[in-house]
Amino acid sequence: MVGLCRVYQTRPFAAPILEYTVVMHITRYLIAASVFVYGGFSESAEQDHDWPRWRGPHNNGSIEVGKYPVDFDATKVLWRTELPGKGCSTPIILKQTIYLTAPVNGIDGLLAFDWSGKQLWQTTFGRENAGKHRNGSGSNASPASDRSGLYVYFKSGTLAAVDFDGTVRWQTNLVEQFGKDTLYWDHGTSPVVTEKYVVMTRMHHGESWLAAFDKNTGDMVWKVARNYETPQEGDHGYATPLVIHHKDREALLVWGAQHLTMHDPVDGKVQWSCGNFNPEEKKLWPSISTPVIVGDMAIIAFGRNDRGIPRLHGIRLDGRGDVTETNHVWQRDDVGTFVPSPVAYKGRVYLVRDRGEVECLAPATGETIWTAALPKHRTNYYASPLIAGEHLYAPREDGVVFVASVANNSFKLLAENDMDEPVIGSPVPSSNRIFLRGEKHLFCVSSSP
Repeated sequence: MVGLCRVYQTRPFAAPILEYTVVMHITRYLIAASVFVYGGFSESAEQDHDWPRWRGPHNNGSIEVGKYPVDFDATKVLWRTELPGKGCSTPIILKQTIYLTAPVNGIDGLLAFDWSGKQLWQTTFGRENAGKHRNGSGSNASPASDRSGLYVYFKSGTLAAVDFDGTVRWQTNLVEQFGKDTLYWDHGTSPVVTEKYVVMTRMHHGESWLAAFDKNTGDMVWKVARNYETPQEGDHGYATPLVIHHKDREALLVWGAQHLTMHDPVDGKVQWSCGNFNPEEKKLWPSISTPVIVGDMAIIAFGRNDRGIPRLHGIRLDGRGDVTETNHVWQRDDVGTFVPSPVAYKGRVYLVRDRGEVECLAPATGETIWTAALPKHRTNYYASPLIAGEHLYAPREDGVVFVASVANNSFKLLAENDMDEPVIGSPVPSSNRIFLRGEKHLFCVSSSP
């Protein structure tokens, strides 16, 4: 059915309140969109059960196919493997091999495990720079791959390319090259892979930048400044860029310093930018949650949901140049997340908020479709949620993983699974299995032996 909706900006920007009339059929909205998320993988990546980077093959934190487990705990697992040290990164999966970063005797490391949980190899780099937050580590950034190699980054500054047998292709140190970051908390941004380069960003109080490195040699190909004046801590960024296709060309979408920017991956030049995410100039608003894209809309979770002042923005990804005055389609000041990133699933956006509230929204209008809540507890949610085969997986920081059904346009809590150790990394699905990276173990759970 075609619906007619009226969408209002909930808070005006420089202009009076604008009214938009949207006629939308959700299928047409998804197919006709001029923007889609890309990451160097073919469209069959989901069918091949690979999860090549933090938020999956389509950067949306979801997978539609498969039958995934509901009931499990620290002992009711297919297998679990002890890890050598504390890391908070999310594993990636390629051809039934699991890769994750972790310290090994105080040294930054990359580990590979086979489908039964047996360690295949570990490769170490330089000395770890351990985390200072209780839920942080020197291994916060997740690996990324384009099927030609593995790319890793650590808080210590080590950026490296590794072949699938564990051989280091090259490594460099961005802290040694460009100085220490001034982030209040531990580095969280993961590397991303374009058709030609591996790309890193640093957004902090100081010289902020976006840089590309040759995948084969590690040589820096380009580096562009990305500096904006913001209120205190507003220039601190922990989100990961997205590799997208925009107007039939590859592009880099970067969120941080209270600006959303689009860059040409060939030379890093800004093609498109959108600001005015904090017109009230609130202090202590870093960018943590990574955006999600549905159709031609980017959903930006911002503000301080942890302090009761959330913001959620819907930004249209069309046009060129500075689109600040034209592309803010909607804004919410009553819902959002501070740390967990949104999920896009079957044309809708799902939030697990920092205290466990759950929200399903229409991306074109920002309107709430339904709202629910996980059981109240004194602890928060730091991992980003996953939706796999109609099941929502939401790890709480104490290691309790909630599973809920989001089928049939509704929410139903199915299970509360205690992994008996903190879980900060996000869940990963593959071949009807869920992989959970705890503080001490890598867990594999399945609905069948």
